[in-house]
Amino acid sequence: MAKRSPRASSLADRRGRTALRDLLQKTEIEARNNRMLRPVRARAVGVFYRGRLGGQVVSADRRNRDEYRVAEQDVGGADDGELVRVEQLSAGRLRFPRARIVERLGHSSDPGAVSLLALASHDIPTEFPIAAIAEAEAALPASSAGRSDLRDLALVTIDGADARDFDDAVWAEPDPDPENRGGWHIVVAIADVAWYVRPGTALDREARRRGNSVYFPDRVVPMLPEALSNDLCSLKPGVDRACLAAHLWIDAAGRKRRHRFNRGLMRSAARLTYEQAQAAQEGHSEAELPLPRERLAALYGAFTALAEARTARGTLDLDIDEDRVVLDGEQRPVAIARMARLDSHRLIEEFMILANVAAAEELETQRRPCMYRIHDVPEPERIEELRIVLDEIGIPGLSLAKGQAPKPEMFNRILRRAATTPATALVNELVLRCQAQAAYSGNNIGHFGLSLRRYAHFTSPIRRYADLIVHRALTTSASADRHGRGSGALAPVADREELAAIAEHVSATERRAVDAERAALERYRAIILARSIGSILTGYDCDKRAHRLIERRSGRIFRIGDEVSVRLVEVDAVGGRVVFRIEADDRAIIARGSTGGRIDVDLRRPIGARSGRRR
Repeated sequence: MAKRSPRASSLADRRGRTALRDLLQKTEIEARNNRMLRPVRARAVGVFYRGRLGGQVVSADRRNRDEYRVAEQDVGGADDGELVRVEQLSAGRLRFPRARIVERLGHSSDPGAVSLLALASHDIPTEFPIAAIAEAEAALPASSAGRSDLRDLALVTIDGADARDFDDAVWAEPDPDPENRGGWHIVVAIADVAWYVRPGTALDREARRRGNSVYFPDRVVPMLPEALSNDLCSLKPGVDRACLAAHLWIDAAGRKRRHRFNRGLMRSAARLTYEQAQAAQEGHSEAELPLPRERLAALYGAFTALAEARTARGTLDLDIDEDRVVLDGEQRPVAIARMARLDSHRLIEEFMILANVAAAEELETQRRPCMYRIHDVPEPERIEELRIVLDEIGIPGLSLAKGQAPKPEMFNRILRRAATTPATALVNELVLRCQAQAAYSGNNIGHFGLSLRRYAHFTSPIRRYADLIVHRALTTSASADRHGRGSGALAPVADREELAAIAEHVSATERRAVDAERAALERYRAIILARSIGSILTGYDCDKRAHRLIERRSGRIFRIGDEVSVRLVEVDAVGGRVVFRIEADDRAIIARGSTGGRIDVDLRRPIGARSGRRR
């Protein structure tokens, strides 16, 4: 069918609007007033500063440092320096808009102020409804009826030293099948959250509203009340716990041969940290394990096969440093520590990815609704921007040819070339920023970064509502007799529209959590850097919008990736913003960007590039 010209389309649109207007003029329309809707007033979070006739509130948003006038009658008892939430009352005709304080969050110098500020700024709920707490506290341990007994398997949890919930346990052994020589049998057991959080309950409504747990250095805001997240759904050592287990069989090259899901009853043999597991695997004599070493050796043997399959698959192999805030006994930040990337981290990640793939395949086979974890190919515009920036860095071999079809290996080649240069951290960050954002969807488009045709999140239903949906879909009552699955299953939510709405919502709450965690980290960085004002530091300039800076007087050029000496001249801890001054040729210059100001450094780092929480 021939396309209409823009002019013809415009004419048709005008005729349509005319016809609609004529119809409305000829039709009697009856309307009645239901209720008056009050206008939604803008709200903000900031720091209150006392004045003679009240005071002012300076917004904590680093991108929009608005100020609000607060009259004495609207102060609400707030003290100077307190973090507060304000509601705007009127627009500022001459200077600042007027507002009133509606919530006091504590003093800005308190140890917990950073995370409280991030929570309030991103409207993350912290209090559970009474009904949800009551349901969680009334829950009883699941019985063994209808469950496979997995208590003889030496399942172990391997997590960070500061982990607060344990929702996955792993086990492996060489596959005894003579037709699968060198292969492995793996079990990934996940807390059976769907047994306790049934569709339509107060717990379910609140978990869906929150979407996920949020993690800060000094606290966790859980998706589920602690009676579940830290107790009945936490796979503590030596305690019987209900689980949904994925039995996975792989060949010697790490390729999955088959899988099976069933509900089980497990008893964790040990709670290991990543460091413990790695030290024991490397044979350190001081590393004591509460389980036979052959059990750990089997886990690493299966991991070696999975790592080989990952390489053959050609996944995006980013190496992004992850930082951890070190707090003292009073919960105040004392340092930012770079987290070591160990094989024990990779082991758990590969086991979880394998289970996630099996979950997606199982739901497709059963023709059940699936909440896919999708990752689209990078947009052409972002690839072109990356190509320009890589050319600007000027390292031989570090370039992208035009017109290449985007594949992970295309980026891996750049990352390998940069690995031996001082720009390796910068290039990894640039490649990460080039990627699309992973999300949830009822429609599958595959996962670009992992080079997988189908992928779902199955392994963390304690802290991700998307995983809970996948658990419910796996525990269909139709499969109850055959595999011991049933209660707590996904109701005929085969309603694709509802699944799409949930996917959109949990994708948004995940982005909100990432933004809040990132905002807290940048404020912690600013607090620590504030102790070094006046110091000269060395670093990279990484402004992706202005690929270089030019000094107006001398014409000196600072290209992206250049190592420069900078003096720290200003820190805004509340906004998480720092200002550096470039030091050059024994004379200081103020580098001006597109905004005409000094270099404002965004302390945020990309989060989730390789984190097991975000994959």
